[in-house]
Amino acid sequence: MSSTATSAEHGSAKQVNSRGRVIVASLIGTTVEFYDFYVYATAAVLVFPKLFFPGQNETTQLLASFAVFGVAFIARPLGSIVFGHFGDKFGRKGTLVASLLTMGIATFLIGCLPTATVPGWTFWAPALLVVLRFAQGLALGGEWSGAALLATENAPANKRAIYGTFPQLGAPIGFIIANVLFLIFSYTLTPAAFEAWGWRVPFLASAVMVIIGLYVRLKLIETPAFTKVLESKEVAKLPLARVFKTSWRPLILGTFIMLATYVLFYLMTTFTLTYGTRAASLDAAKAAAVKAGKPMTDAAAAAFVPGLGYTRNDFLWMLIAGVVFFGIFTLVSGPLAEKFGRRKMLIAVTFGILAFGLLFVPLFSAGFVGAMALLVIGFSLMGLTFGPMGALLPELFPTNVRYTGSAISYNVSSILGAAVAPFIAVWLWELAGGSTVLVGVYLASMAVLTLIALFVSKETRDLDYENNVA
Repeated sequence: MSSTATSAEHGSAKQVNSRGRVIVASLIGTTVEFYDFYVYATAAVLVFPKLFFPGQNETTQLLASFAVFGVAFIARPLGSIVFGHFGDKFGRKGTLVASLLTMGIATFLIGCLPTATVPGWTFWAPALLVVLRFAQGLALGGEWSGAALLATENAPANKRAIYGTFPQLGAPIGFIIANVLFLIFSYTLTPAAFEAWGWRVPFLASAVMVIIGLYVRLKLIETPAFTKVLESKEVAKLPLARVFKTSWRPLILGTFIMLATYVLFYLMTTFTLTYGTRAASLDAAKAAAVKAGKPMTDAAAAAFVPGLGYTRNDFLWMLIAGVVFFGIFTLVSGPLAEKFGRRKMLIAVTFGILAFGLLFVPLFSAGFVGAMALLVIGFSLMGLTFGPMGALLPELFPTNVRYTGSAISYNVSSILGAAVAPFIAVWLWELAGGSTVLVGVYLASMAVLTLIALFVSKETRDLDYENNVA
């Protein structure tokens, strides 16, 4: 497909990115970014607690691993400011290349790290893990908005929400690739080999995907909307200052509109994996510890809370099956958001998330069928709420501060939602003695906050997306 086309909408024949190139470039970049991110998220549950935080009980190890997991979310708003500045001042293309390189290098280096079990690395291994995790967050802070703008600023009229779903697809695709790789190595390697070196391969393998992503993105040209900003000399000198001066209300609304989406996703992935693979009884946990050659201490036994008792591999397959529905409903959400509008659709879906939170206990208590139903329903809702965000958040902001504004809203919401969600969920789970009732109430409460933001916001479907500057 040619990358040159005549655009009647822009009034002249000019070089533009072809539809195929836009789709591939926005999709592959976020797939790589989310793959890298999920590789870490999976390792944070499966191997990092033991390898980087030895000498502590199981719960403390897990919480320490989740704390490092959360470091990336603290870095993401900083990444949104840094990459947003360059994206709004110098263009989308070069900024997207830089964010992809940053994520790829950080992920590759995590695969090279010595662990805290190596003599002399007790302090430095977790410290360097924090630094690299911070770099991952920095990169993702700039990646998503750039990919969303690449898609929507190249979209034909009345198709922004449809085009905006393509970068969103990177989330389920990256998740599936990352976890299938972990499963392959866990099946083909002994537990000792997987713990010793097998977990490193998915991190190192990210280099291949980064090279592919760079190849596609380097062939892009600048988006028509940002080109107009350049031609009209409306580039913001300080995008951060301009967006806070002219668009502070959309910044707040966008942050809370994303809140329920973030909490839902990280409960459905990180927390459910923890809960699903925890032993169903103390006796089962003690037997597993003895079999592994590490008998449970009295302190660990006292801190134990029960889970569902699935093996790691079995529950990962269950998660992957659920994430397929995430991908399907992400695609479904685009046409729905175009037909009914972003606001109306998201209000309906967020009411669904609220109800879903109240169903956590009955579903998780209904055996395999209930657990699978929870995963399928939860991930379907995730696709329906995440898909329209690729169009809605950028539409809240004028073109010359759009990268910075959408990135800040998206990533500040990640702190309020995603960064703390696994930590709060584990704490509530333990507080309730192994019940997930408080976890469900937590999700429902976040849905209420998102509903408030949606009710006070305005529909963005029909705005003039290209001729809009602050």
